[in-house]
Amino acid sequence: MNKVEKGQNVKVHYKGTFQDGREFDNSHKRGNPINFKVGGGNVIRGFESAVLGMTEGQTKSITLGPEMAYGPVNPDAFIEVPKEKFPDDFNFVKNGYVRSRRPDGRPVFGKITEVKEETVVLDVNHPMAGQELNFEIKLVEIEAEAAEVEEKEAKPKKPKKPPKRKKEKSD
Repeated sequence: MNKVEKGQNVKVHYKGTFQDGREFDNSHKRGNPINFKVGGGNVIRGFESAVLGMTEGQTKSITLGPEMAYGPVNPDAFIEVPKEKFPDDFNFVKNGYVRSRRPDGRPVFGKITEVKEETVVLDVNHPMAGQELNFEIKLVEIEAEAAEVEEKEAKPKKPKKPPKRKKEKSD
């Protein structure tokens, strides 16, 4: 039976929960497994590591510490922003969320942790930074590599007959 190796594309279903049992994500409810290349860095490190060595149909339950998930809370990711940077009618609420764009156009989200006279303090850490996360992972499929697919789909070709030689006229 094939086991997942680094570099392979896989499809997995999963359910993610916090330590208190609350569910934060579930591919089963969306009706579609996720697809990713193992070792490609497209999913959190601990999730990727857990899939290594699994076989199709296998289910595994894991708990990831912050260092293998979204990292610890970074104290440098708390930023103080002048209120004048917000629209005039903005309602500043502690534990409320704000959304903006970075200079490069990427979205940035922040949680208001403190409202001061002239400024607000935003936590721009990932919302799940510093948390232990539980996952139940089911390996749905190890996708065949492109070379394997081509090999299976290729039809055998009939060998070409060598060209007939022309007889040379002798003078």
